[in-house]
Amino acid sequence: MENGMYSYITLRENPETKEIAADWFHSKWHVPAEAYLECMDAYLKGETEYGWYLYLDGDKIIGGMGVIENDFHDRKDLTPNVCAVYTEEEYRRRGITGHLLNMVVQDLRAKGISPVYLVILGSVEFFKSL
Repeated sequence: MENGMYSYITLRENPETKEIAADWFHSKWHVPAEAYLECMDAYLKGETEYGWYLYLDGDKIIGGMGVIENDFHDRKDLTPNVCAVYTEEEYRRRGITGHLLNMVVQDLRAKGISPVYLVILGSVEFFKSL
């Protein structure tokens, strides 16, 4: 979905953004960029349907999130997980994260994957597509 220079995309729609996205997520969460690249490569190669979703201002990443098997928690029964959720501070409170989360739920639902979980500071939110 585009609006002027702004666009919501999946990494599969713009795979050349992979390295930039991995570095961007690393700069926000301090998880090694290689870990992001490994997950992104699996997604781009079709080894998993757990994807990566970005909000761009031209070529600049403004917001993003991914979906992985487990986001560093002990509840192995809660899978898959939304992870690495981040929106640049000056763009917050504009519905960007909500739109990205809706993209995740719709994309996974179309692939027969539901529910998807988001674990936040010890609490669990789940999003089930009916």
